[in-house]
Amino acid sequence: MQNRAEKQFQGFLKTPPLWTNSFQQIDQFKLPEIEQPLKQPITQDLPSLSSNFVMGKRVERFFKWIINQNPDYNLLAENMQISRNKITLGELDFLVEDLINRRVCHIEMVYKFYVYDPAFSTEMQRWIGPNRRDTFLQKTEKLIEKQFPLLYKPETEEVLNSLGVKPKEILQQTCFKANLFVPKHLEEKQFPVINNECIAGIWLHFKEFLSAEYHTLQFYAPQKQDWPILPQHSENWVNHSEIITQIENSFQRKKAPLIWVKKPDNKFERLFVVWW
Repeated sequence: MQNRAEKQFQGFLKTPPLWTNSFQQIDQFKLPEIEQPLKQPITQDLPSLSSNFVMGKRVERFFKWIINQNPDYNLLAENMQISRNKITLGELDFLVEDLINRRVCHIEMVYKFYVYDPAFSTEMQRWIGPNRRDTFLQKTEKLIEKQFPLLYKPETEEVLNSLGVKPKEILQQTCFKANLFVPKHLEEKQFPVINNECIAGIWLHFKEFLSAEYHTLQFYAPQKQDWPILPQHSENWVNHSEIITQIENSFQRKKAPLIWVKKPDNKFERLFVVWW
């Protein structure tokens, strides 16, 4: 795929925040707008993007690039390691000075893919990772209980003092973007609390994906770092039997693949096929 990093970046930009305003008193940082199309490819500024960064590190580079392009912000620090007796206590993603509002923000960058599992008893428990190893609530709890309190550790204060910043004057926020996938029978449902613009597709059990309606379509299973890319950019489509083999290989590793689907008339969809 040509210009992969640029397409990943455009997909990142198009991914909405998982909630607007505040959730559990966690405020969203609103990413500033950037000029479209870009004056030059993002890889010219960030040649390291051509290497095999995992998705989390990749989106941090995107975030940093956007902040550095905007004259209203000054990036004070990134990936700030906080240690005690050579043992790492944690890390602050970004410390950003808002020059317009004259304040400093600690911002945690989060980029997630969740599926909605109605089997859970309460609404907010139902947003889980496609491999059932993480959940939306676990992530927000980590922000509340670990990431944000880290700001007030004595060891952090020492680092902040060197930057001329006082912890109590810092506004803590997250830039939490997400792509959500729902069961097919809930495609039309409006979900509470979350931003419904995040709904990007459906998820299926394997036996549902074997049904006749998918037999004549074309498919592509992107690598995880390409998950933000919109499916119309794929150049290598395969048929149903070929994608079945790829899905079965993923299942052996307990991985639920994201599948891009090409329908007649150049219509595209994204879906997860889950192993559980």
